[in-house]
Amino acid sequence: MELRQLSMEEYESNLILSEYAFQYKVSAEDRITGKEKFKPDSVWGVFEERELKAGLTLLPLEVYIQGKVYSMGGIAGVATWPENRRQGYVATLLKHVLQVMNENGQSLSMLHPFLIPFYRRFGWEVYCEYKKYTIPVGKFPVKTEIEGNVRRDAADVDTLDQLYSRFAARYNGTLKRSKEWWKETVLRQDMHHAVFSSVQGEPEGYVLYKLESRELVINEFVFLNEQARRGLWTFLANHDSMVTGASLSMVPADDMLPFLLPDPRIAQENYPYFMARIVNAQTFVESFMFNEQSEARKFTLYITDEHAPWNDGSWAWTVNTDGTASLVRSNAAEGQHDLSCSIGTFTVLLMGYKRPHELAKYGSLTGSPEALKQLAAAIPHADTALFDFF
Repeated sequence: MELRQLSMEEYESNLILSEYAFQYKVSAEDRITGKEKFKPDSVWGVFEERELKAGLTLLPLEVYIQGKVYSMGGIAGVATWPENRRQGYVATLLKHVLQVMNENGQSLSMLHPFLIPFYRRFGWEVYCEYKKYTIPVGKFPVKTEIEGNVRRDAADVDTLDQLYSRFAARYNGTLKRSKEWWKETVLRQDMHHAVFSSVQGEPEGYVLYKLESRELVINEFVFLNEQARRGLWTFLANHDSMVTGASLSMVPADDMLPFLLPDPRIAQENYPYFMARIVNAQTFVESFMFNEQSEARKFTLYITDEHAPWNDGSWAWTVNTDGTASLVRSNAAEGQHDLSCSIGTFTVLLMGYKRPHELAKYGSLTGSPEALKQLAAAIPHADTALFDFF
């Protein structure tokens, strides 16, 4: 078995595997365009006798956590032939790219799972969810007179990105978008955008949407204040003679739209979305900002991480009064730790997706009542979200 990055000449082999695994077909024209954009050093494959058995793409991305930008390894396109499944090829790839990410200084990794239990075995855990709404036109938010204006299909990428970045930085786990990402992934050809600006001319929100089969399909709704939210919804509601309703997806889990509707009884779904994994616990903790403390908090922590041995084992965890922290190796005896958890639990704990008492209640996090209380006081409350896909 050979494990390595692909070459440019192996573009077609990788594409054929992806087409089969994800059940789609790329046209001859798009094949040529795709090869021009192909970055073989981002794709890792397992080969037997020069034949590609399994592969994945490792994307060098960045995410917001506590408003700060973290380097993140995004895993995409994990694929193998059906006759090669359950032979350890994908497991080999995942373990290898964990080492690669660690060497690259990417302290966090994220992926969209085809099967959540499979990736949980390797330390990834669900860290965010999104809401989906279906709203009949008769239940749209009430139109209101707002000072400001909405311009349709007139903004540039820089304006949209400035608004998105301010909105996304409120959450943990949102993507920091490059201009290339906007153009190739976010702004598709069939999509419209509308930007709300204040009377002073300051952009304060936008919506990405399309009209499809007499429905408003809203892909992204970003607002920096209540005025922008109402202004954008008034613009959308003015489509009432053209549509029978609207669907909104990728809505953050903390969104309050149903409560704000005249009649909140609309179809709503909550969908567990992406998974995250701390690649290097020490690096992540020491770059994280905890709540300020009246006195330093000290914990002995045991992390279980069989696929990243640099995380596995005993740690002395100190949270200083100014919110900075350190994580250093400890020789605490087994069973003598204040706190114990898997790397997946540790990830969702620090990302803010679940609180210590929730995880302890169901046995994912174990510890003394006092340690759990101190931990809850140290970890900031946060909301998680992701508006992208890879």
